[in-house]
Amino acid sequence: MAHPINFGIIGCGDAAIFHITAFKRKVQEKLEFVAAHDINSRTLKRFSRAHKLQPYMKLQDLLESDIDAVLVSVPHYLHEEIVMKAANAGKHVLCEKPMARTLEGCDAMIQATQAAGVKFMIAENHRFLPAHQCIKDFIDDGLLGDIFLIRSYEGAYCDPKQFLNPESWHFCYKEGGGGVVADQGVHKFSTINWLLNDSVDSITCWIGKAYDSPNNKGEDNAIILVKYRRGTMVEITLSSTTLHPLTNKIELHGTKGTIFEDHSWEKPVQIYSNHPNAEEVGKFFTPDVEHGPFPQYYLISAFYEDMHFAECILEDREPDFTPLHAKDAVSGVLLSYLAAKEGKRIHMEDLINFANENDTELIFQNLDDAIQKNYTELKLDF
Repeated sequence: MAHPINFGIIGCGDAAIFHITAFKRKVQEKLEFVAAHDINSRTLKRFSRAHKLQPYMKLQDLLESDIDAVLVSVPHYLHEEIVMKAANAGKHVLCEKPMARTLEGCDAMIQATQAAGVKFMIAENHRFLPAHQCIKDFIDDGLLGDIFLIRSYEGAYCDPKQFLNPESWHFCYKEGGGGVVADQGVHKFSTINWLLNDSVDSITCWIGKAYDSPNNKGEDNAIILVKYRRGTMVEITLSSTTLHPLTNKIELHGTKGTIFEDHSWEKPVQIYSNHPNAEEVGKFFTPDVEHGPFPQYYLISAFYEDMHFAECILEDREPDFTPLHAKDAVSGVLLSYLAAKEGKRIHMEDLINFANENDTELIFQNLDDAIQKNYTELKLDF
């Protein structure tokens, strides 16, 4: 296939802006955004004009054009339908996270893209962030030894209107797939599964609401305790109500060293290791990593994930972050919700057995009853 890979964007919201802005910052010859579709004509016109794209008011017209691939950045509940339409049209598909709301949705997307013979990847930006790749390299080089404990946090403060408006799809069970566990926790499962090269054994989950949001809205705070199959203990804390600059943090403790990482730092990674191959044995050191506090790290990671997908198309190889990896992250989300509903530790085998007998859509039924509501003292006028 000739250079560059021509992409059409489906959905011209915030996620699409990050992707297309990222490519205006660096010179490259492998990928070009050339077209766009959005159901809102004003949004489509404004976005297309700003980024010099060919606008298509009808999705089918975009899919029948001569583009090679699509970036799907629509509300979560539309992922399955649009990915399948794009695949059936013979277009390679890069789709925003989370992959789908249910395991059945994940399977349908995988089957459709495989049947069509197109490349398919979920745009999990944390998987392509240089700071996380740096951590992965240190782990694979043995600098941490056996990792026995991980603590992670994502604080992405949201305007209360997103939770309080029952008509907004964000954080709704039906449209968004849940609250912060689905929206932010999927990042954590994607990243930690990869860093450990391991899979989830069991989960305990506690979900809460600080906002007095409607029953169709999911949790705005959560704590997830995870045991991985090789024994690593993991804490995942998520919030969209804590007030501070948007950040992600992770600390990893192993038998030979420790890593602290914080997206809000200019130099996001600090490592201590007593491994003889460490840059400074027995001392904390800070490696040079391409990074910048929000929103810069979004632009950096969007560039690398999009470039990786374009290279996979050009070189006819499968993405490093496979659809099965993305499905595993959704499994972590759904297992967390199942554990919250049951009020106890739940094993991954329990989710598998549930999925064999039921549609995993049923996990969302009465999920609001499992949420601790502690919004009576929260002030919205920070």
